[in-house]
Formats: sequence, C-alpha cells, structure tokens
Amino acid sequence: MESARTVAVFGAYGHTGRFVVAELLERGFVPVLSGRDAERLRTLAASHDGLDVRPASVDDPVSLDRALAGTAAVVNCAGPFAVTGAPVIEAALRAGIPYVDVAAEIEANADTFARFADRARAAGTAIVPAMAFYGGLGDLLATTAMGDWTAADEVHVAYGLSSWHPTAGTLAAGKVSRERRGGRHVRHTGGRLEYHDEALPVLEWPFPAPMGTRPVVGGFTMADVVTVPSHLAVPEVRTYMAVDAARDLSAPDASAPAPVDERGRSAQTFLVDVLVRSGGAERRAVAAGRDIYAVSAPLAVEAVHRILTGRTRTTGVASAGEMFDAPDFLCALSAHLSLDVRH
Repeated sequence: MESARTVAVFGAYGHTGRFVVAELLERGFVPVLSGRDAERLRTLAASHDGLDVRPASVDDPVSLDRALAGTAAVVNCAGPFAVTGAPVIEAALRAGIPYVDVAAEIEANADTFARFADRARAAGTAIVPAMAFYGGLGDLLATTAMGDWTAADEVHVAYGLSSWHPTAGTLAAGKVSRERRGGRHVRHTGGRLEYHDEALPVLEWPFPAPMGTRPVVGGFTMADVVTVPSHLAVPEVRTYMAVDAARDLSAPDASAPAPVDERGRSAQTFLVDVLVRSGGAERRAVAAGRDIYAVSAPLAVEAVHRILTGRTRTTGVASAGEMFDAPDFLCALSAHLSLDVRH
C-alpha cells in the first residue's frame, strides 16, 4: 500500500462518506475505511476489493491512532462534528497528517478555528474544516467573486435547492446545533457571530436564469458565516435558503436522499448565488450542480489532493478560500459544477 496515496475516511459508511470513498478510488487514492461500526465498515469494504478496515471510536484515542497509522491524510465525514471533530483532529496532529472535514455545523467549525489554530500552525499541518457544499463552496465562490478587492461591505450567499432530503447525519447535526444555541438563531454581523430570537423573514432573491426570482428564508444561516469572515475582511455575511428546501428540512416526515443514477446521486439540483458588495459596486459568482451531498466528495478530495501535492497557500486551520487558489480550485471541479463569475 503506497502510504502517500492512502487516505483515512472516518465515517466511511455514512451517506457522504460513501461518496468520498468512491471519489478517492476514482482519483487513484487508497481509502482506509474507519468509523465506530465495524460491521458497516466490513459491508462497505466488501463492495470495494481489498480496502483496509480500521474500526475506531472518538472516545478511544488509541483506536484513532491505529486508524490513521501510515496514512497521508484523513477526511472526517462523521457528524455531529461537535462530537467527532476535536478527537479526530487531535489524532491527525499526533500522526502529523492533514485533516479535512465536511462539517456544516456553525459552532463546530468555529470551535476548530478557535481551538486548533495555534497548534496546527506550529505543527505546519493543514486543517481545513467545512470542506463541503456548506461552508467550503460558498467560501470559494465568495473569494473568487472578491477578486482583487481586499475588503468588502457585505457577502450574501443564497442557496437555491430544488428540494432537500436530509440525511440522518444532517438531522442529528442540526439537533446538536439547536441545543447548543438554546433554540436561538445565529447571524454574522458587525464582524462577529450574534445569537438572536427574531423571526426569520421570507424575502425574494433574484437567482440567475433559469431559476429566476424565488422566495428564500432570510437569515437561514449556514457555515459560510464562519468560513468567509475567517479570512476575508467582510463585516456582514448573510445566507439564505430557498423556502421549499427549508420546509423539506423541517418536515416531520423528512426522508433521506434517494439515488437515481449509477453514482448514487439524488435528483436534487442546486444553484449557489454569491453576491459581494463594496460601496456601490457588486461582484457575483454562481455555481450550479446536482446533489449537495455528492458534490461534497469532489470538494473534499480535491482539497486532499492539493494539500498532498503542496498546492496550498498557508498552514494551520484555514477555510477553503484561504488555503487554496479559489478560482483554480473551482475550475478543477468543472465535471461537477458549472461556474459563472461576473465582475
């Protein structure tokens, strides 16, 4: 097994984890399958000839060390990340390897920046949280839209999802986040996160064609409020969610995504519209594609590839837009995303 191409996937049998394993294999990496449930790991390994299975638990550091031994990097796909993030990062630091996760939890991502920035920088190790549809893609788009601007007044990230069938992991992570906030909402304003009890308004957002103007929930806050201002000088970061998708997420009978193609993707489509304002000027970057969970895999694996080949801009804890050349990174995902940048 060539260790330089060996990547541990913690939570490999989860919905997003399976996409990450498949993407790693497609790109010539050797995944090591890890997670708490040994039986589910063995079932997954049975569908991929010869993959190593290494059960591990976040409350057992020795098992995590065994899981990461001899690997070049780790991708954490196991939520809630409020529970798994810190233990897997600690294991990565002990192993001296980079860490990437697909966390959408706002507080868990904020914790990663706050708790590990100094140690990761001192170790010269790359830690990239939220390297996924929420948090990572929006940050790459905002960084690309900024272009040569060194600061801006506002960043707006509008999510036009055709539907949202949440995974069990999404629902569990959302529950943890709501409990941590005491049921309050969160926003990024005045350069900091702020918790509030105000009702979220329904607004009209002018998505580009062919989607067109749609109703969105204003203040439907996602991980972009952590990743974007972590490196861009923007005091106001606001995110919005298509009303229909927001309703799907909160429905009492919400169902998991159903595969409709040979890759296991669902029929869900998305359009992410990022608007940056500075004074009276506006810049925009728009990405469109299919299946928010499936597209997280090429985002995470491209990040791993760039880290392992030295195509990074910094060390320590950094979001996608700070760690990588954002426009080039998005162009590398052309098989998975369409991109439109308007300066």
